[in-house]
Amino acid sequence: MIWTGSGNAMESTPVLVGGGIVAAVLLGAGVIAFVRYRRRPKDKELLRRTALNLSGRLGDATITDIQEATLYYSYSVRGVNYTASQDISQLLGLIPEDPNRLIGQPASLKYSPQNPANSILISEEWSGLHCGRPARSA
Repeated sequence: MIWTGSGNAMESTPVLVGGGIVAAVLLGAGVIAFVRYRRRPKDKELLRRTALNLSGRLGDATITDIQEATLYYSYSVRGVNYTASQDISQLLGLIPEDPNRLIGQPASLKYSPQNPANSILISEEWSGLHCGRPARSA
């Protein structure tokens, strides 16, 4: 078949506009996915702490060690023993000036009921550390 050019250009305009809209939506979805994928680790940790604070179950833990800005602790959920750590570099103002006095002390924790290995001892809005008020302010 030979095209003679007698077709109406207006007939193809809706197809082009529709294709442009679809392309823009796909591009926008790709940008959003890229930004979420590239989220900084400290932002991911903040989101994890916030989620556990809001929906986590309470449990008992024992603080086993503190090294630099990391709390190490152990706990048991439904007969399973867990050993975990939490990066507290963003929360240093919420712990005592002498954090070594926490070693060996009991603490409360919040853990995910779906994944008990996912737990926290402290967040921006909650603390399971049984040391009274923090000596430093945030």
